[in-house]
Amino acid sequence: MSPPRVRTAIDQVQVVIPAHDEEGLLPRCLASVRRAADHLAEVRPGVRVGITVVADCCTDRTVEIATGWPATQVVVSRAGNVGAARRAGVDHVVRHTLSTPPELVWLAHTDADSVVPEHWLAAQLMLADAGFAMVVGTVVPARTDLPPHIWDQWRARHQLGEGHPHVHGANLGLTLHASQVAGGFQPAPAHEDVRLVAAVRSAGLPWCATAATQVTTSGRQQGRVASGFARYLARLSSPTTRVEVPGVRALSR
Repeated sequence: MSPPRVRTAIDQVQVVIPAHDEEGLLPRCLASVRRAADHLAEVRPGVRVGITVVADCCTDRTVEIATGWPATQVVVSRAGNVGAARRAGVDHVVRHTLSTPPELVWLAHTDADSVVPEHWLAAQLMLADAGFAMVVGTVVPARTDLPPHIWDQWRARHQLGEGHPHVHGANLGLTLHASQVAGGFQPAPAHEDVRLVAAVRSAGLPWCATAATQVTTSGRQQGRVASGFARYLARLSSPTTRVEVPGVRALSR
């Protein structure tokens, strides 16, 4: 059971998006985040929203595209791994939110190949207002990207309801305070999200796992991370390969 909750009023939201050569998919991601920010402005007009794209070792037009979006900051990283890229994004947020207590800054993490729903930020803040320091959301691959048999296998392996056992960096929200207490994202090439969630839980901070903020991500099977979501989908296509659902152990133990 999650520890007791303390109600807080979030002052600002900072969306962090790592991107590695994502010129093709980044525009739709940013458009969806912008819609979520606009919706939040309607229902919570006092909350400021910032967007940071971390362009990690990009050789395409990712930086140019991100720079062209309004109210979007771009951090150029040469780290070459997603954990370090997410950490660089959070470090950038810290430098620009020094006047705000970290308990009142909400970090909303997603990926450049993902599309968030319009209510994504508003739903996370409702849970933050209820006292949760971390919100672990669900992710579903774009059905049109997958052959029917892989889609069926994916659905059979995933519990997408409330209290689900999954962890995805493409749909994770937490206070800056929780991130700092847990040590932030580790500079790892994969599973940095699982490690952070486990660290927040170990720190005794209140959290929840919800399907109310579900994000749609690319169903591509050749991704940017060797052990990432795309690799997992590719392994589902092999009937002889034992496939472990990523992130499940972090919430199930």
